[in-house]
Amino acid sequence: MLRKPTARSSRLLRMGFTLIELLVVLAIMASLLTLVVPRYFQQTDRAAETVLKHNLVAVRDAIDKFFADTGRYPASLQELVDRKYLREIPLDPVTNRRDSWVIVPPENGTGVYDLKSGADGADKNGSPYNSW
Repeated sequence: MLRKPTARSSRLLRMGFTLIELLVVLAIMASLLTLVVPRYFQQTDRAAETVLKHNLVAVRDAIDKFFADTGRYPASLQELVDRKYLREIPLDPVTNRRDSWVIVPPENGTGVYDLKSGADGADKNGSPYNSW
């Protein structure tokens, strides 16, 4: 059997959060965000550095395999892709570009002997990206 709402119960149904309660909740959320957001950006920077190191290792390994198979260094990164040593030219995660790589030729000749990042700046340890 349904009861008719009393004055007290209808008043409780109409009540909501007060402005003070909402401000307290927003202050708590803002405090938590000031702790979390800087750590998030540190993690994304660290992840980009890790991906950069992995990409450099993969390309350097492909260059070494190409040299072992052919006896010469590839003329370009695209040749590594064309001959299936790489699926694609890797992305430099610091610059977010595929064409910013700095190619180091061999001492006596042309081609791709080594690869370095074209990114300006340094990692968390102070080592420049283009010295890896």
